[in-house]
Amino acid sequence: MMIWSGFLDGLRRVVSAIMDVVATPVLIYFLVINTLLLVLMGLAGWEFVHQGRRKSYAGREQTAASQLGQGVSVVVPAYNEEVVIVTSVQALLALRFGRHEVVVVDDGSTDATFEVLRGAFDLVPVQREIPSDVTTLGTIIDVHVPRDGRTRLVLVRKENSGRSDSINVGINAALEPLVVFIDADSILEPDALISVTKPFADDPTRVVAAGGVIRAINGCKVVDGRMVEVKLGKTWLVRIQVVEYLRAFMLGRSGWSRFGALILISGAFGMFRRDVLVEVGGLDPDSIGEDFELVMRIHRHMIRDHRDYRVQFVAEPVSWTEVPVTAKVLRSQRSRWHRGLWETLWKYRGMLLNPRYGKVGLVALPYYWVFELIAPVLEFVGFVLVALGFALGVVNTTYALMFMAVAYGYATLVTLVAMAIEELSFHKYPRWHDLGAILLASVLENLGYRQATAWWRLEGWWASLRGEKPVWGTMTRQGFDDDSPAVAALNGDQAMNASSRDV
Repeated sequence: MMIWSGFLDGLRRVVSAIMDVVATPVLIYFLVINTLLLVLMGLAGWEFVHQGRRKSYAGREQTAASQLGQGVSVVVPAYNEEVVIVTSVQALLALRFGRHEVVVVDDGSTDATFEVLRGAFDLVPVQREIPSDVTTLGTIIDVHVPRDGRTRLVLVRKENSGRSDSINVGINAALEPLVVFIDADSILEPDALISVTKPFADDPTRVVAAGGVIRAINGCKVVDGRMVEVKLGKTWLVRIQVVEYLRAFMLGRSGWSRFGALILISGAFGMFRRDVLVEVGGLDPDSIGEDFELVMRIHRHMIRDHRDYRVQFVAEPVSWTEVPVTAKVLRSQRSRWHRGLWETLWKYRGMLLNPRYGKVGLVALPYYWVFELIAPVLEFVGFVLVALGFALGVVNTTYALMFMAVAYGYATLVTLVAMAIEELSFHKYPRWHDLGAILLASVLENLGYRQATAWWRLEGWWASLRGEKPVWGTMTRQGFDDDSPAVAALNGDQAMNASSRDV
């Protein structure tokens, strides 16, 4: 008993000493990070108003019908995507745009991905040489196109070499000057290409890349590759991710774009000039954060060449994609994301606080180092210290309440502001029930979810520091809620248990 009492006394002294040092800095940190998020939201709101004013004279119908503008090659890397690939390709081919092609790169799938595509689109092999503008790893097996020759679909089959290398093969196969990457488990809204190509049309010499919004498709209704009903997923794990995606894409990246320092475009939906992709060598197949690394390499390349350029985010085009439905898959995803964040920031550390790189080096990169990379450390450690200190009686109730108010209460307020801006601007969720669930999810996010994701992000960082080999893992697909015959044929145990690309 005396030993236990002595242990508790020693623990109290240690925790008290640590709290004396970190208490005020931790509070200030969370106050600053949430205030900066509010600033980004203000910039995003400004951007939404600016884009909204241009809608009436943006010439969308002319763009949809014109064959004179820049064409787009939609590159779809696919690995074991038999559940969703036909629906996804149907949606991409049906996009409203003057001139676009769909390039599917089958990365050595071991399921029926090729067979369902061949059956759905009557594909036949052709003799076509794919150029080597970007260096690739996997050997190309063959190339297929529709028998009728009218549908602009190309299927390139290759040996398995990873998602990034598959996209590089797609870049080589692309015939159009603009290239968009989209995951096979994603659905684009009909006017997505019209909107995301607008920056390139408005400023063709300077705009080199543009990103669009990613939303969760879980729970939504898809028919023949078209989104016909937007609904929330049934589980709170999915609903909380909806809140995260809205905050990160709609407000965070829109704000950085308005500020002129966007350094991250999601690999699930990003558009690039093909000539710039060739200049920088395409995606790095060895990078676990390949989308972030690519945009950083473009920034560095353009600045070093003293070229006037822009990387822009467009809030209106929407890509709908499946998000993890289990904690195991979510853990793998968040661990990989944070590992990719660390490895990319470290790779480009020479740009940090370097005046040569302007807003990117002096503002965006410091923000990502301090408020993205280090955030899970302070969040997890701060929560543990406050909880432990409160239990041991070394942290008073006033400080504990202040910590909860600043770290979680303020964060919840920021999220609610983000939801309000999004709803007023775009109104994607028409049902009051869904809006209420989103608001509740923004509160529940702070009760265990944030702490768990902070720990998972730390796991990814620690794995990288230890030099562990990256492991992407697999994500079980639920499949789209699609009534089309091609997808209905795959319903059942085979479809429900199919696994797809790395997450």
